[in-house]
Amino acid sequence: MNKVVGSADEAIQDVFDSATIMVGGFGLCGIPENLIRALVRKGVKDLTTISNNVGVDGFGMGLLLAAGQIRKHIGTYVGENKLLEQMVLQGKVELDLVPQGTFSERIRAGGEFDGRLYVMERALEADFAFIKAWKGDKWGNLVYRKTARNFNPMMATAANVTIAEVEHLVEVGELDPDSIHTPSVYVKRIFQGELFEKRIERRTVRKRMPA
Repeated sequence: MNKVVGSADEAIQDVFDSATIMVGGFGLCGIPENLIRALVRKGVKDLTTISNNVGVDGFGMGLLLAAGQIRKHIGTYVGENKLLEQMVLQGKVELDLVPQGTFSERIRAGGEFDGRLYVMERALEADFAFIKAWKGDKWGNLVYRKTARNFNPMMATAANVTIAEVEHLVEVGELDPDSIHTPSVYVKRIFQGELFEKRIERRTVRKRMPA
């Protein structure tokens, strides 16, 4: 079944106000840049977002914050986003901070054990999951690249509608079956992304040793 759509805007055409959306990535690594920009253009509001963090000021999910589209965020880290800190302190955004290991497990549980009670924690699930992959075929099989894999595979299993943007869209049969990280059964729509900036959240270099 061909799951290819023509653009990010077409891929998110059914995202609605007050939706819960999982957004893949760790810091700025492996984030679905095109889907986030499309969501800003669409202007849906009162969103609950589930993601490791909320981007940085002026990029990634920081664009959604600046547009006032996020009502509640569930994540593990907020240290790089001054706007988020301000909005939380002003009561404009509800924040649920979760330890990173617990966060991962709650998402994984959302993909496997819907509806059960757990000791201390409940599963995290969403209406939509926005996923970034390195390669994908037209059926929706996905391959991630190195650390850009991060939360993407788990989130792909834990939403009603999973939408994937990929750097390389290939024909069915071009991916090595043993290398596929997310099988097509989890993916509803896929498209070829563009204009990937791939920013580095905090660049550090080793100090030069004295001669």
